[in-house]
Amino acid sequence: MTDIDIQELYQELILDHSRRPRNFRRPDGTTHQAEGYNPLCGDRVTVYLQMDNDVVSDAAFQGDGCAISKASASLMTESVKGKTRAEVESLFSRFHAAATGSGSADPVCLGKLAVFSGLRGFPTRVKCATLAWHTLRAALEQKASLVSTEGEETLQ
Repeated sequence: MTDIDIQELYQELILDHSRRPRNFRRPDGTTHQAEGYNPLCGDRVTVYLQMDNDVVSDAAFQGDGCAISKASASLMTESVKGKTRAEVESLFSRFHAAATGSGSADPVCLGKLAVFSGLRGFPTRVKCATLAWHTLRAALEQKASLVSTEGEETLQ
């Protein structure tokens, strides 16, 4: 498989999750939630979690945003279900390192999430991909401030 074939598969994956996002809903039984905003392109996301002890038993999101933002949130919610808080934190770190090009994250261990490792040369697009993830962290920490790609703001 050539690099062009892989890029086309990645593009198809992003488009599929953008057009038909998984877990795009507000679930019953939400125990944790947070809101995020990317003022550069207007992406908004709310992440909903249902925690059973230390395990994410359900994850969902709602919001408006670009294809990368929606696809990232969709793939993220699929990836964190059934994971402990510590596993989610580890996955966040690996995803962030792959998307930003920082650290030595192996994109292969990210599965479908590796699609976002191609964004590392595009800082504005990296913010689109990481918005849902930073919002996920805020939900886990039960922060009451709006997560922003340009720094934290207070909820209005």
